[in-house]
Amino acid sequence: MAKQVEVVPHNPQWSEMYHSEVKILRTILDYEILALYHIGSTSIPFINSKPIIDILAEVRDIERIESYNDQLQTLGYQARGEMGIAGRRYFVKYSKDVRTHHLHIFQVDDPHVKQHIDFRDYMMTHPQDADEYSQLKKRLAKEFHDDVPSYVEGKDAFLKEMTQNATKWKDSIVW
Repeated sequence: MAKQVEVVPHNPQWSEMYHSEVKILRTILDYEILALYHIGSTSIPFINSKPIIDILAEVRDIERIESYNDQLQTLGYQARGEMGIAGRRYFVKYSKDVRTHHLHIFQVDDPHVKQHIDFRDYMMTHPQDADEYSQLKKRLAKEFHDDVPSYVEGKDAFLKEMTQNATKWKDSIVW
């Protein structure tokens, strides 16, 4: 059976689900974790999203994460290696054959961390762009309901543009 793309309206419980999962992850990875972040579309209020919680963890030593694979598996996480992003350790959690969480683990100060956080923060503070992204995802999910690669490809150009905008925006903020 092919994976289907499901995009749904924002669910306020996603934040609670993130916080609950973080508590569980800390029972295994607490020594390694320096910071945890709710990222991805479920972290951005009011936009449509696939109902999968994305968690980003910054860790002391990325090379030690593989030693936790068996423990994470007891929580339902499947290790997927770097999965196309050098330096990342990626895990997918399932509950009753339904994907519920993505765990992205990076070494502290990896540039991908800033990129994810900047994108999230940009979308939260630029509602017009967030709405455009939300509508794009909804349209692509309808058009490519049974074709995950085409759904992902359809978002690519927009995501690259918004990621560049987010970086410029965040770098321009004077604290």
